[in-house]
This record gives sequence, C-alpha cells and structure tokens, in this order.
Amino acid sequence: MLAVALVGSASLAYRFVFGLGAATNLSNSHPWGIWIAIDVACGVALAAGGFTTAFLAHLTHRSEYHAIVRPALLTALIGYTFVALGVATDLGRFWAMWHIMLPTMWQGNSVLFEVGMCVMCYLTVLYIEFLPIVCERFIGAVRLPGPLAILNRPIDGALRRLDRGLSKVMTVFIILGVVLSCMHQSSLGTLMVIAGPKLHPLWQTPMLPLFFLLSAFAVGFPMVIFESLIASRSFRLPPEQPVLSRLAGYVPIILGLYLAAKVIDMANRGTFGYLSELSLPSVMFTLEVVLGVLLPMAIFLSSRLRQSVAWLFTGAALVILGVVLNRLDVFLIAYSPTYNLTPYVPAWTEYAVTAGFIALIVLIYRFVALNFPVIEHLKRAPA
Repeated sequence: MLAVALVGSASLAYRFVFGLGAATNLSNSHPWGIWIAIDVACGVALAAGGFTTAFLAHLTHRSEYHAIVRPALLTALIGYTFVALGVATDLGRFWAMWHIMLPTMWQGNSVLFEVGMCVMCYLTVLYIEFLPIVCERFIGAVRLPGPLAILNRPIDGALRRLDRGLSKVMTVFIILGVVLSCMHQSSLGTLMVIAGPKLHPLWQTPMLPLFFLLSAFAVGFPMVIFESLIASRSFRLPPEQPVLSRLAGYVPIILGLYLAAKVIDMANRGTFGYLSELSLPSVMFTLEVVLGVLLPMAIFLSSRLRQSVAWLFTGAALVILGVVLNRLDVFLIAYSPTYNLTPYVPAWTEYAVTAGFIALIVLIYRFVALNFPVIEHLKRAPA
C-alpha cells in the first residue's frame, strides 16, 4: 500500500507541476474523467456511512450502534478530505479554490456552488465531531519533554474544557452534518439533470437528485459493514457480527425504496425499451441494478445469511459495487459531451493518482485507528 501511495503521490506532484494536459488524457470534449467520477462522485457516496450511522445511533438514540459510529466517522472524515483533494486535483486553476469562501463571488443559482459550500461545511463539521476523540486520546496523557513540560497542565486543562464544551453542543453538529450531507448528496444528481440530452435516457430524469440521495442512504450502512469487517480482520479482532447483522436489516428496506422509485420513474418515462438494446448503457444499467440492488436485497432479506460474516461482507461489497457502477455510469459511460470527437481513455497517471488516494486512505485510517480511541477493544500502541 505504501508503494502504491508513493507512486500516486509522485503522479499527483507531476500533475501539479506540469498541468492537466501533461498528466491526463482530458480534453476540451472530455473535460472530466475518473478523478471526478471515482475520486469525487464515488468518494462522496461511499463516505455516507458517517452521517447515516450518526443519525441512527445519536438522533434516534440507538445506543447499541455506538460501537460503529467512530469508525464510520473516521472513514467519512478521511473520505471527504480526499474528495476535496480530488476536486483540487481536477481543477485547472486549483489555486483559486478559496474564492468560494468570498461572498462577493457567490452564485446562488449554481448547483456546483451549493455542492461546494455543503461539502466544505460538512468537512468542517466532521473535524469538529472528531475532536472529542482527540481530547479523549490526550487528556491525562500530555507529556511534553524538557522545558516544554511547563505546558502540560495548561494543555490538559484546555483539552478538558474543550471536551466538556463539545459534549453540550455535539447534537447540533450531528444534526447539521445530516442536513448538509442530504443537501450535497442530492445536488450531485441535480448537477447531471442540467446535463440534459448529454446523459443517456436510462439515467436522465428529474428524479436524479432523489436517486442520488437514496443510493447514498443505501450504501451508508453497507460501507460501515464492509469497513468494520476488513478492520477486524486487519487488526485480528473478533468481528462485531451481532451489531452488523442488526444494521444489515435496514439495508433491504432502503434498497427496496430505491428500486421502487427507479421502476416507477422508468415506467412514467417509458424507458424500459432501452433495456432490450444490446449496448454498453443497457448492459451497465442491468449490472448496476442486478449486482448492486437485487442480489444484496436477497442476501440481506435472509435472517440466516445476515448471521454469516461471509455473507455480510458479500452483500455489503455488492451494494458498494452497485453505487460505484451507478456513479461511473452517470458521470462517464452514460454521459456524452456535445463535441465527442475522440473517446476518453484515462492516462496511467490518472489511474495512479486514484489508486494512490485509496492507498493513502487505508494507511491513514490504520495509523489513526492504532493511535486514537476509534475502534473498541483495540489496544493502541502510540507510534
């Protein structure tokens, strides 16, 4: 993973030094590629476990799910951080990103403006929600060496006051995080609604904002299950199967709502005929629905299969695959630019940057989990 991260970091540095033209196969006809489709669109969706589990555990007062909230929060925090980095990587004039914070440059009619503001605000909320974990890690453990030791007690006192203050207002930030997440998850769908006829009829619908929001809800819990099982195996811990099995019981309900909304919309628009065509869009749409919705629904509807760690992992992986396919379909495969002069094939550096981001996410997650109280029953050995 470290080798992949280093290659990706080198490719990222090459992009920032020599520009998009030298580091990618993007063009005027294809101004976005896998960095938007995977690093941003998929990244935002797969980080949905943070707000969905926070809503379930804290706002509905389901204390049995508290054990999975912190790992989900960490995944969302790192995921959204790299989403922001992915946006910066894809922008031609990345040095002007800070302009979005200037009220004089705001454009309230822009969907991208709303997405950008919500993501920026939600990322801030995620870091605030993580502060109690930082406080818990260092309260009573501040041991600066030498002359700096005089600061130990003041820093410890400040951490204790910060922790007490955050405990009184954290519910506000949890609610804010849920609201902001719903706003930008749905607005990514709105972004593709305004693409009009550039998007294939199987996906082009005014219901896209609802579909993007429902699919984010649907992948939130499976992503938590997927991450929890991998972390348990990596850290040689027993899997939290009872909690994950109960969590999996919600998944077929949300997937069912998503599927029903899709079927009703297609019936209203009369687009079922496109599925009879032997084309790349029809094949991808079929795979997206069968692999990402129908199969995991069948798995999670079975109480017996939900008790199996292997089937939990398989079902969660299928939901994640379905959402990834959906975002790739909408942003790349089903999207045809007005002047589609040449096909878009990502450069190896584009693949390297994306793979490097994923590797860095894994490495950062492991470092934080080993050094902060994120995963229960994990004995931390400070690095």
